[in-house]
Order: sequence, then C-alpha cells, then structure tokens
Amino acid sequence: MASDCSAAYWEQNPDALLVLSPDGCVLSWNPAAEAIFGYLQAEVLGRSVLDLIVPPDRVQEEARMRAEALCASSVVHESVRRRKDGSLVHVNVSTKAVCDEEGRLLHYLSSTKDVTLLNVQRDAKLLDARFRGLLESTPDAIVMVNVTGRIVLVNSHAERLFGYPRAELLGQAVEVLLPHRYRVAHLSHRSGFLGLPRMRTMGAGLDLHGLHKDRGEFPVEISLSPLETEEGLFVFSAIRDVTERKRIEQVLRDKNLELENAALVKDRFLASMSHELRTPLNAIIGFTGTLLMKLPGPLNAEQEKQLRIVQTGAKHLLSLINDLLDVAKFGANKVTLNLESVDCKALIVEVSATLELEAQRKGLAFGVHVPPEAVALQTDRRALSQILINLLGNAIKFTEHGRVDVLLREQLLPDGGRSVQMRVQDTGPGIARQEQPRLFEAFSRVESANRRHQEGTGLGLYLSRKLAEALGGTLRFDSEEGRGSTFVLELQERCA
Repeated sequence: MASDCSAAYWEQNPDALLVLSPDGCVLSWNPAAEAIFGYLQAEVLGRSVLDLIVPPDRVQEEARMRAEALCASSVVHESVRRRKDGSLVHVNVSTKAVCDEEGRLLHYLSSTKDVTLLNVQRDAKLLDARFRGLLESTPDAIVMVNVTGRIVLVNSHAERLFGYPRAELLGQAVEVLLPHRYRVAHLSHRSGFLGLPRMRTMGAGLDLHGLHKDRGEFPVEISLSPLETEEGLFVFSAIRDVTERKRIEQVLRDKNLELENAALVKDRFLASMSHELRTPLNAIIGFTGTLLMKLPGPLNAEQEKQLRIVQTGAKHLLSLINDLLDVAKFGANKVTLNLESVDCKALIVEVSATLELEAQRKGLAFGVHVPPEAVALQTDRRALSQILINLLGNAIKFTEHGRVDVLLREQLLPDGGRSVQMRVQDTGPGIARQEQPRLFEAFSRVESANRRHQEGTGLGLYLSRKLAEALGGTLRFDSEEGRGSTFVLELQERCA
C-alpha cells in the first residue's frame, strides 16, 4: 500500500520531481517535469541537468545549492530554469541530499515548482505602482518583461497598438506580440540580450514587425533598455509603429525611380537630338566659311556682315549642343576616356595659341608660363584640352582690363608619384562669395552687373569639373570679388 502511495505521489505530483546522481545526471523524471520543462523522461535519462535545464548564468548557483544540501540535508531557493524550447521559467527548487548509513552521497532529490505566473503577478503590482504613471505620458508603446520573457507591465499605447487589454497581456511570453515566423529566433535573441544586457536604440538598423491581435502585421521600431531593480532585472521596450513612415519612404523610392527613369529618357533624348542637330549645323558653318572665303565669288560689305552673323550664331549653337551632349553622356555614365601619354606643355601652348588672338583683341596681356622641358602625363588629350579651353575662354571672356595667365607646374609627391598643376589666372571681376557655392552646378551662371551681357550656357565649369573627376583629378578655384580669379586643375600620377 505504501509503495502504491509513493508511485501515485510521484506520478500525480504537480511539481517537477527529479532524482539526480551525485554528479548531477538524471536518474528519474516525473510527468510534471515533462510538462514544465518540455522533455520526455526518455530524452533526459543519464544526461546532466546542467545541459538540460540550468541556464549558463545559473551553473555556479546550482553547484552552490548542491553543496549546501550536503551540509544541511536539504535547501530551498528561488531560481530560473530553461525549457526545451529555450524559454525560461521562474521556479522554487527544494533539493535534498540522500546519503547511506556511512554518510556517502547516493543521489539528490529535487522538487521544482513553477512560480512564473506568481512572480509575474508580484512584479506587475510593484512595477505598476512605481512606473505606470510615468509610462502613460510617453508617446510610444511601452512593454516591460522579466528575465523569463514574461510581460509584467504595459501602457495604454501598447494596448491600442497590439489590440490586447492589459489583463490579457500580463504573464504572456513577449513573443505573442511577434509574427509567428520570428518567435523561435527571438527566444535565442532574448537569451543573448539577457546574458549581456545593453541599451539598443530605436531602429538600430533592424527590420522588425509587430503582430496585432486582430489585424495582422505592421512594421515597428524598438528600443531596448535593461532596468535593474530591487526585484531583479527587467527589460524596458519602447515600440513605435512606423507604418506611415514606411509608406512615405516607399512613395519616395517610387518617385526617385520615376525621376531616374525620366532622367535617363532625357539624357537619351539629348544625345539623340544633339547628334541630329550637329550634322546640319556643321554644314551651315562649312558653307558659310566657303562663302566668306569668297570661293564662289565676291561679296559686298553687307553680305559679308550678315554671313559672319550666321557663322557666329551657328558656332555658338554648335558649342551649346556639344555641351548638352557631354551632359547627357555624364548623366548616362557613357563618358569614355582614351588614356595616352600627353605632353601637357605642348597642349597648353597649342590651346593658348588658339585663344591668344581674342585676348589681344580685347587689349589684355596674355602670358603662358611653362617649364622648358616636356611634361608627359597619362591622360585623355581631348578631355584635358576641353577643360583648358573652358577655363581660358572664361578668363578672357569675363576680363575687361588687365591680364590672363596660364601656368604649368610639376611637383614630386612623397610616395614617388607626381602632381601636375595647370593654373588659369585673371584680373577680371572675380566671383562674389554668395555665388561661389553654386559655381560648378549645371546651367548655373554667376549673376553680376558686369557679367549679365556675356553669353553662356552655365555648363562650361560643370563639365570641366566632371571631366577633371573622370581623369582622377580635381578642379578648384580661389576668387575675390573685384580682384580676379584663379582656377587650378591638378592631376596626380601615383608611383606604380
């Protein structure tokens, strides 16, 4: 009869009853232990209880408890245990050391009561009295959980956000607020966070979602903060619904994509139209030049005047079309460079010769300052020539009195490479400080009284900087209103 009673006590006891060997391996495991910890008895027999249900941060506590049981016959303490699915439970553990008549340890008897919900109720009352008023004033949903991941406090924002009344949330595992596909992984993340508590700011680059009781998923941002109290460690979570922000971000992404597509269409149109327009313009310029050379016959003064107007207008239009074509190429990332050995000295002399007559016509002094020897550089000749023509052309165009100078300098770098600088200096009107930040923008023109009458598209400097960057160089300037400007193109050749 006594044996039947003992068996019934073992099988029907609501607490988890364990028999452990002296080294902590499971010898017996009752049905309540299976229910509380999630392991069947067949899964645990012969395995160390440390590997099964004792969290890593509680191993020393377990060893201390067994040592005390040897000295005092039995001990009772509150602790935390880990279930098979990784979740944690609060427990009251009673441990008794069973010894033979000579005092040798035979085994340990352990009785474990799940007090998770009791602890939740206790903690909820304490935290509600201490923090509820403060948390109601915050604009975010607040959820606090204990070390077992059970919800112990929520504010009214959290109730509205997730669709649960407060009473229904208290004691639930916090995973109830997550979509099902995240729950298993979250258990691991939660254990890792509790093992090394630290503050995590709102968002933190994570793509997170919450689960409403009735209306499905919604995107959220969550900040986490560990909170140490006399009752133990809690995790404070501030949760923000970012559905509307995500919607706006998607609208902006869609609009940006539309703009990018529109820009590509515009660039393709400009490239196509530029090619179409250049052919007849070249014909106009060619035939006008033939007439001005008087090859078909003599011209009177008025005819020559009108033809020169046609020629000047056509050349200006062709220059504009060429600039637009280059802009389209940069926009479509179709700029191609032909790198070769270029004598920068010879190139400067060549470009200067074509522009010096215009400087002389305006009565400007024009100086070309280059070293006696050649300065060879691996670069694209056409691109470099275009930059120099733009810089020198602008200097001559906007300078009414004084001089324009172009200088070439070569300097060795500490790593054995070279720096080649080409400077264009003028004594023109300079550039006002408020105009300087937009000087290199496309279609930007400096507005000042002595510049308004000058023709220009506002593309020359924009293209010059783009070409300089494509060549791996820089284009910078220094200017003061009323005292002229200096533009510096610098190209570097690194030591191989």
